[in-house]
Amino acid sequence: MLAKGEEKKPQKGGGKKRRHPGEDGEGEEKKKRGGEDGEKGQRDGGKKRLDALSVGYFRRVGERLGEGFEDNEEREMFVENVLSEVKGKATLVALDRTGSITLQRLLPLSSLGQVGEVLAELGGESGSEFKTVCCDRCGGHVVESAVRQMSRWMELSQKEPSATTEEEGGEEEESCGVLEAEVLSLSQVVRDNNAEFIKHVHGSHVVRTLLHVLAGCVGPPRTESRPGVKERNVAPQLTDFEIPTSFWYELKSLTETLMENVNLSVTDAVASAVFQTMLTVCHRKRPKLCKQLLGRVMEYLTSRSAAPGVSPLLVFLKDQASSRLIETIIQLSHKSLLRDLYKNHLKGQLVELALHPIANFPIQRLTAASAKCKVFPRLFDELVQGVEAILAAGHMGVIVQLAESCAESEERQDELMQCLLRAFHCAEPGSRHVSCLPLFMSLLTYEVYYHCDTAEGSTQTEVPLSSICYHGSRLVQALARFKERSHLLSSLRTLNPADLLKLASDPAGSHVLQALITTSSDKGRGKILKRMEGLYVQMACSRLGSRVLEAIWNSASVSQRQSIAQELVPSESQLRSDQFARHVWAKFALSHFVHRRAHWQEIQTGESKKRKLFSDILD
Repeated sequence: MLAKGEEKKPQKGGGKKRRHPGEDGEGEEKKKRGGEDGEKGQRDGGKKRLDALSVGYFRRVGERLGEGFEDNEEREMFVENVLSEVKGKATLVALDRTGSITLQRLLPLSSLGQVGEVLAELGGESGSEFKTVCCDRCGGHVVESAVRQMSRWMELSQKEPSATTEEEGGEEEESCGVLEAEVLSLSQVVRDNNAEFIKHVHGSHVVRTLLHVLAGCVGPPRTESRPGVKERNVAPQLTDFEIPTSFWYELKSLTETLMENVNLSVTDAVASAVFQTMLTVCHRKRPKLCKQLLGRVMEYLTSRSAAPGVSPLLVFLKDQASSRLIETIIQLSHKSLLRDLYKNHLKGQLVELALHPIANFPIQRLTAASAKCKVFPRLFDELVQGVEAILAAGHMGVIVQLAESCAESEERQDELMQCLLRAFHCAEPGSRHVSCLPLFMSLLTYEVYYHCDTAEGSTQTEVPLSSICYHGSRLVQALARFKERSHLLSSLRTLNPADLLKLASDPAGSHVLQALITTSSDKGRGKILKRMEGLYVQMACSRLGSRVLEAIWNSASVSQRQSIAQELVPSESQLRSDQFARHVWAKFALSHFVHRRAHWQEIQTGESKKRKLFSDILD
């Protein structure tokens, strides 16, 4: 099936890049001996390796997979031919880097029966080989990819009856059963060796994938991290799927076995990640089981010995491995557990924990989780006493989360605003209130921002807007959701046009401007837009400013839209030729505004009525 020969391409670096054996003249003799090497394997430190000829073959298979297939028949034939080459040496292929990558790409294209056969060979007759493969850097990825294919289990029942004959249907059911049995066999091996698996850097990932599949939800496949590539710290989106009945019982058995080694969850960072996954998937798919597991983990954590009168949780919260587990517990806990956590273990200790470089993160999770609970006011009253100390420590996540929880709960908003005004030294005299927005966004006190020597200060000098930071932006966005935000709006209206343009064009500041304008009333928005007149063309030609302008447009009244359009239209040629502004011109229908004003007015009035109607429904 590999019709195209392998073409040699010139490599950068004058050929210094390491070549696979068999790619040059020096390896021709090895290619000739490939058959013998395939049987005996190459030994490197006593470890059997895939021979050079096979490595080259699987590399070419990977290249062919990248080209795609014209139809299903061609793809199925190709997959069958490659798997016939894998048969008998699946373990060697899985443990080889090139073979592993190719198998990971091939298994999603294979039938469930074919996947089951590969997994059966990897596990050996009794499944005893699973441990070796799973705890290998390359082999673990292959096992994960194979297990993840169980998410296609329901495809068989969703096929139309006419699509398959009874004989074919029976074969497919039997092949699905093979994969199901192998997944259960793998789970049994994990249960028999669970302490070794959950502590192993590669084996633990197989356990985490197994937990997802047994529960009936999978995320995007795990990829090898590459140097220089940024990874966003965002929770992966999970996809639910139907599972066989046997998986329902097996998940219960696996979690019971894992709980026997709950002590590892607080001493080993790798094992801690396994327990976090266990709790997360059970919370999503088995809430009752999750509630039991949460209670048992908390019971273990709180039963450890500590100094008299001191909760052991205070020790665990300051540890890198166990604090992550406690964060997950807090996020998944029900109200009674949160109340017990605060009342019996954390009361009176929140400020100290918020100042700790590790413990402040669980405190952020606790503040977020308690926003809708009756315990939040008590938690707020304790934390607000240490706001200045927390700011000085640089733990802005705690302050931002406190503001977001106040916005969500609609409680203690005035108290927090006054506390922040005092912390940034702009509460007294009252004339300093209008300076709060630049101070909050830059996280600098009044004296530092305006270069004053004394706190009593002389007359304020105008300082260009600068130093807008991420956490400052997040803080103001949270404060913009408060019921009373007159201080922020008054401060915004004092900014000069140059500062407003900088705010609109700044990666962090643009979110602030958008939040303040879109949450204002029509009257308040009109006052801000009056200050922004003369800036719309420059905003439209800016990558970030154009997005802010679109958000303003979507929340503006018809008369406000008309004012914006009148300012933009004279610069038609500039706007239509700019890479960002041309989208603004089209979305605002400014051609209609120029040539068919009455029709444009009618459309905008209709949109405004629709927006108001939906707003009333949502409210």
